[in-house]
Amino acid sequence: MGKRLVHTPEGVRDIYGDEKAAKNIVEQLLQDKIKSYGYQDIQTPTFEFFDVFSKEVGTTPSRELYKFFDKEGDTLVLRPDFTPSIARCAAKYFMDEDVPIRFCYRGNTFTNTSSLQGKLKEVTQMGAELIGDASVQADAEMIAMMIESLYHTGLSDFQISIGNLEYFKGICAEAGLDEETELELRELISGKNYFGAEELLEGIHVDWKDKELLLKVSDLFGTAEILHEAKRAASNKRSKNAVDRLEKVYQVLCEYGVEKYVSFDLGMLSKYNYYTGIIFKGFTYGVGDAIVKGGRYDNLLRRFGKDAPAIGFMIVVDDLLAAMNRQGAVISGIERCAKLYYTPEDFREKLLEARQMRAAGKCVELLPKREREKNF
Repeated sequence: MGKRLVHTPEGVRDIYGDEKAAKNIVEQLLQDKIKSYGYQDIQTPTFEFFDVFSKEVGTTPSRELYKFFDKEGDTLVLRPDFTPSIARCAAKYFMDEDVPIRFCYRGNTFTNTSSLQGKLKEVTQMGAELIGDASVQADAEMIAMMIESLYHTGLSDFQISIGNLEYFKGICAEAGLDEETELELRELISGKNYFGAEELLEGIHVDWKDKELLLKVSDLFGTAEILHEAKRAASNKRSKNAVDRLEKVYQVLCEYGVEKYVSFDLGMLSKYNYYTGIIFKGFTYGVGDAIVKGGRYDNLLRRFGKDAPAIGFMIVVDDLLAAMNRQGAVISGIERCAKLYYTPEDFREKLLEARQMRAAGKCVELLPKREREKNF
């Protein structure tokens, strides 16, 4: 039993030494860039009431939550993501605010999934939320800030893929799908289960043109040129307006000068059902999943009592570090700690030297000199 306890449970890990130093530096670089846009720190609890992350909110499925009870018998959960917590907090403390609110955060999230596929159950996330601004400029600010933050860490080879859920929702509405069927179809397409999606649509006798577009929507990805094709493919106003929004966001991103990092994907969907419009993911080589995810969630705060639009993103710091390591990206700022060796006779002299070096901002490790080191 004692031997087993030196190991961590499946899905979590220890981080120490140079790896932890690199993580601290990357987190600080991300935070510096985000705060340069006027975002202020926020800290929410590690665990919340279950209802903050319930099915009605549209967050992580209940089966993937770490649930437990307090002494009053209330069901609590470890947070699986930050957005619902920050929405709750904003609704409580900024109920009467009518100007945009900018938050940034860092902390660990917990997902109790059995199909790990190399993923961790506990990861560190950093991100930002812009609440109270429904504009195209807010969409572009969030995406541009995210790009600049990644670049600021030393990562240069990455791509941000942008979609708009309204495009898919417009086609679903035109096809006459109810909300439950739409969510089921979204889950099938998100999981790339196209046979299951086709079977679902055939089972409810969707018109062949609508079925074809719903199944082909995942093919609408690429540069900004794909937006013209997407607009031609859709015949309903809701989907066309979704493409118009993407075109306007792209124009602002060009003003930021970050367009080379941007592509579009009209078939992009999300497991988080609280997203309402623009969504985006960031990809790079060296990891199998998106290192950045985000989007607009204009209805979420309403569930906590405040009617306000919002958009945000989160960066999985652990995945970002893994990608940087595999790509050989240089993380500047890791200082090697100097070593000073002392004997009982010169301890006072070495201590004074160490204190002077530390006062000058240096890292110094004071060590007893062993016999084999006394000749050096």
